[in-house]
Amino acid sequence: MRAKKSSIKNIVNISFIAILTIGVFVYTLKADGIENIIEVIKNVNIYWMIAGLVCMILYWLIESLNLYIISKTMYKDQKFIDSFRVSMIGQLFNSITPFSSGGQPMQAVNLVKEGKRISDSANILLIKFIVYQSTLVIYTLIIILFKFSYFKGLVSNFANLALIGFLVNFAVIIFLVLIGINKNIVLNVSKAFFKFMAKIKILRNPDERINKFEKSVDNFHSNFKMMKKEKKAITQTVVLSIIQHTVFFAVTYMVYRAFSLSGTSFIKIISAQAFLSMVMAFIPIPGAGIAAEGGFHIMFRSFFTPQTINMGILFWRLYTFYLPIIVGGIVMVLVKRREKTNGEMLNE
Repeated sequence: MRAKKSSIKNIVNISFIAILTIGVFVYTLKADGIENIIEVIKNVNIYWMIAGLVCMILYWLIESLNLYIISKTMYKDQKFIDSFRVSMIGQLFNSITPFSSGGQPMQAVNLVKEGKRISDSANILLIKFIVYQSTLVIYTLIIILFKFSYFKGLVSNFANLALIGFLVNFAVIIFLVLIGINKNIVLNVSKAFFKFMAKIKILRNPDERINKFEKSVDNFHSNFKMMKKEKKAITQTVVLSIIQHTVFFAVTYMVYRAFSLSGTSFIKIISAQAFLSMVMAFIPIPGAGIAAEGGFHIMFRSFFTPQTINMGILFWRLYTFYLPIIVGGIVMVLVKRREKTNGEMLNE
């Protein structure tokens, strides 16, 4: 029943993405006209386009390397290619589910299929998530300190949304760190909150919810202690995650330069992209559809020309949204084929 519901959700999400894709193409055709689009494409710098593709490949490889490094602390025989497969399946399901919520569960399923314990799979993905989110918060904090006033003057309301997104992310990290350091404080506050919600008839079965939450907190607390022991692995993944964020944000700069545009620095482009990512993280639609395109237009219209902004949106989404779906989908098909082949060999 769960598998059926999950399949229905994925079909709905993919259908939404298909409709959105058609809508973006139709809008671009109407707004720019076929002649202008052909002219822009003819003048695209192929070398900068290749650079954008290289950035995405580097992003995937670093994502896989981080998963590999963390997995290696528990399973010495871990292979990089296995981590790559799991990472790309995560990229696929992150893209087709709201809030990128489908990636981690599917990665956990595939880690278990590789022979890892369920608890270890959860620990690996949780540690990776903490490192990724922590470095994103640090990365964005630096940008806010040095560039917020600039973007506030450029797009005031959008910059405020990005600031709210940052504060929410920051609060999540502080909450997680607090659990790791002193779980009792979090448990006591959470118990009081659950009981209050039950008292005002908003929450049912508070004791059951409290028990589940306690188990999650205990599990996370254990993971946090394990993280402190693996200082070398965590340091490596932190450094790699900073590079990973940079190459991902740099895709927009490569698209910008591909249209033979100049005058805006690399730092400004990746800072603007970091702001946009903060806003996109809280859009409850697969791939932050519509909001991503609209946000890009608001954030980058002063950098791109009127003739290239819509094509810039299209190229950027091709790299950062559609390409992960295509590559992740291919990896998923190959994994399924391998599982089927292995199953047939076992039956023989």
